[in-house]
Amino acid sequence: MDLSIAAILAQDGITTGAIYALLALALVLVFSVTRVIFIPQGEFVAYGALTLAALQTQRFPATCYLLIAMGAGCFVAELVGIVRHPSRYRQVARTLVALAGKYLLFPIAVYALTQSVFMQTLPMFAQIALTLLIVVPMGPFVYRLAYEPIAEASTLLLLIVAVAVHFAMVGLGLVMFGAEGSRTTAFSDATFSLGDVSISGQSLWVVGTAAVLIVALYVYFDRTISGKALRATSVNRLGARLVGIGTTQAGRLAFTLAAGLGALCGVLVAPITTIYYDSGFLIGLKGFVGAIVGGLVSYPLAAAGSLLVGLLESYSSFWASAYKEVIVFTLIIPVLLWRSLASPHSDEEEE
Repeated sequence: MDLSIAAILAQDGITTGAIYALLALALVLVFSVTRVIFIPQGEFVAYGALTLAALQTQRFPATCYLLIAMGAGCFVAELVGIVRHPSRYRQVARTLVALAGKYLLFPIAVYALTQSVFMQTLPMFAQIALTLLIVVPMGPFVYRLAYEPIAEASTLLLLIVAVAVHFAMVGLGLVMFGAEGSRTTAFSDATFSLGDVSISGQSLWVVGTAAVLIVALYVYFDRTISGKALRATSVNRLGARLVGIGTTQAGRLAFTLAAGLGALCGVLVAPITTIYYDSGFLIGLKGFVGAIVGGLVSYPLAAAGSLLVGLLESYSSFWASAYKEVIVFTLIIPVLLWRSLASPHSDEEEE
């Protein structure tokens, strides 16, 4: 390996590591706020990429149907809650109208908008915006259907539900998109030369977008009321509830941000590699490895660990391409061993 090949591999590693960093931040966010190890995070990557690919080929994205079905399911779940506990709601009629608008009218409006424009040649920005409008609301819908009823359950039960949601979303992805893969149009065809190394404009888009989002998340958690509420919920869930912070709203917001980051990662990675209905699982697992490096609590360490995963994957694909996945996932073993030896152990009863 000479210096030029090493630089090319480093460019690929940093590009993929930036994607993994965003997914790792989403996983850390969801786990710290809700205690959910969000295995289906990768499915939002596949949904975002394949929805954008459908729009670019002027095919109606089937995710619109899924959005309506999930919204209807959320409305039924809320309706059952009102029937069982009517005393919790002061104005039932106004509550029903608000719920109908959020869970029924909004998905139908998104469906109608998509139906009216999908046959047109939309600008790239409009295609991405419509993709996010379709996919991102699925995050809080998933939380409402699968996790909110068992929010106080043990971490093991939440993990089991996460596995079930993952399999359900993968199966729905196969039904909606089929087994064929798709690749979207690159944001930029420009290339830039840095010595002997050519840097693609798409790689700059990925790294730049990831850097902007990481900074935006830092500002959000440090400078906004809702961001500080999420941090408070992650530090002490019971204490946050006692001071008036709604843990249910915090969970929905965390899942919304996670779905947004996942869908955006799909939009960014789709021009680089072919995405299939089940590709998101492997991408999400590599983001999970980065999150493990951060102990599922530290955002900077999770981002740094994800860059390490990207570089390790890139260089191992050169030296031992048949074993690159094994090498990447083996990184978990020394990290967990080090954390086990460095962290104090205490026997605590689970509440």
